[in-house]
Amino acid sequence: MDAFLSIDPTSGGVSLDARHPGFYGNPNPTYSVLLELGPAFYWREQKQWYFTRYDAVNALLRDRRFGRQITHIMSREEAGLGPADPRLADFDRAESKSLLELEPPEHTRLRTLVNRAFVSRHIERLRPEIAALAHALIDSFKPRGSVELLAEFAEIIPVTVIARMIGVPDDMCRQLLDWSHDYVRMYQFGRTVEDEARANQAARDFAAYVVRLAAEKRARPQDDLLSLMVQPARDGQYLTEEELVSTTIVLLNAGHEATVHQIGNAVNIILASGSDPKSLTKDEAATERLVEECFRISAPVHIFDRWALEDVETHGLSLRRGEKIGLILAAANLDPSKFPDPLAFRPERDEGQNLSFGAGIHFCIGAPLARLEMNTVLPILFDRLPGLRRTGAPVVKDVYHFHGLERLDLAW
Repeated sequence: MDAFLSIDPTSGGVSLDARHPGFYGNPNPTYSVLLELGPAFYWREQKQWYFTRYDAVNALLRDRRFGRQITHIMSREEAGLGPADPRLADFDRAESKSLLELEPPEHTRLRTLVNRAFVSRHIERLRPEIAALAHALIDSFKPRGSVELLAEFAEIIPVTVIARMIGVPDDMCRQLLDWSHDYVRMYQFGRTVEDEARANQAARDFAAYVVRLAAEKRARPQDDLLSLMVQPARDGQYLTEEELVSTTIVLLNAGHEATVHQIGNAVNIILASGSDPKSLTKDEAATERLVEECFRISAPVHIFDRWALEDVETHGLSLRRGEKIGLILAAANLDPSKFPDPLAFRPERDEGQNLSFGAGIHFCIGAPLARLEMNTVLPILFDRLPGLRRTGAPVVKDVYHFHGLERLDLAW
């Protein structure tokens, strides 16, 4: 057994060090081992059950007996959470009305209002703008013959696109990245007191900026998401300031953080495979299959938690009301009963939907945008830079349960 993993065959309990480079650097082999244990395992360090198999994860994502929120039906004390930490007051306030954390009826109302703004943009219309941005970035570094892809390409495209959609000026994109990187520290395993302080400060600054920008949009509406969100819907409903802040932050974070990771992950996987990248992106259908396979085998977000909203019997486990479980999307994507030879990178796969975007009422609202960005930029990158190759070992970020690269050095 690996140094970071031990399994008690009697109880099924698992000890797994999520901060060990042998795990977070390449979690897939470990997931394959965990999948053999059954639909779920008890992760001792995290003190809860985690589900891994495709059918179980897919079903639980849609099971309304589980939710992202628990304090709407029981107190923090009853849920074992203890009192709110005053050091995290700004972060908690920014999260309080997040689409990722709410349950119906609040979630239904907010998601409807956001969909009104988000879907009305007709995501496909962004393709020329995304392509133009990709070409401009490549123009800037192509003459050099080398690039660090994350800093000069993968980070810039998603944050610029979502910022423009929402109505944030381009010159704020660097600041958005910094706030986002600090903010998502709260979601990583083994976070430190310093991580929490930085996340709370980022939430405070982020929220203050959104409030100022929203005031500008009310005074001078423009053709962007924030201008739409500050206006009442047809039925007169509107977003409160708290809801507006939470929603804007989650759209900005979710709208780029995972896609940054996925561009780097995908390029790395494709180049490591030895396949001809141009043949994999020869037409739209081939590119779409390639993109889905990259999402399947190297998902950017690995886990979503759920609370049991009532006592539940599921997949051989008895769960109590208020008990938290984890759903490992990335492991479900490697279930051999759904995806034969799951550790193999097969761009031609057509075996059904991966779970990288979740499922059910919390299915990722930005999935169409992420897919469009990937399907647009990968063919451009490989067409413009023939002979693209890695010039050093990729550096993986220590940010489990996200999975992405710190560096990807390339040359052509």
